[in-house]
Amino acid sequence: MYEFSKYDQGNNNEKWLSYHPVNPPSDPPMIGGGGEDRVNSPSHYTRGKIEAIEIIEDAIKDAPSVEAGYSQGQVLKYLLRAWHKDNPLEDVRKARWYLNRLIDSLE
Repeated sequence: MYEFSKYDQGNNNEKWLSYHPVNPPSDPPMIGGGGEDRVNSPSHYTRGKIEAIEIIEDAIKDAPSVEAGYSQGQVLKYLLRAWHKDNPLEDVRKARWYLNRLIDSLE
C-alpha cells in the first residue's frame, strides 16, 4: 500500500508531496503466472524505459495540494497503462473522471 504525505521543507515553507510505501512486506509474494510479480512490478506499469510510478512521482512534486497531486497521479496512471490492459476505453474514461475532478478543484 502507498500513501501521499505533505511536507514543509526548510524555513521557506516550500511544500512538496511524497508517495511512498506504507509497511511494505519484507518478502512480497509472487502473484500471477509466468513468474510475474503483479504486486510490485505489474507488466502494465513497467513497460518501456521508465516505470509509471517514477513518472507519476516526478510529475506530482509541485502539485498545489495532496488532492490535486493524487488526481494528477491517477490521470497519468490510467493513461500510461491504457494500451496494456484488456479495456483501454475504460482506463481512458477513468483518466477523464480524475481529470475532470482535478479541473474542478482548480477552478
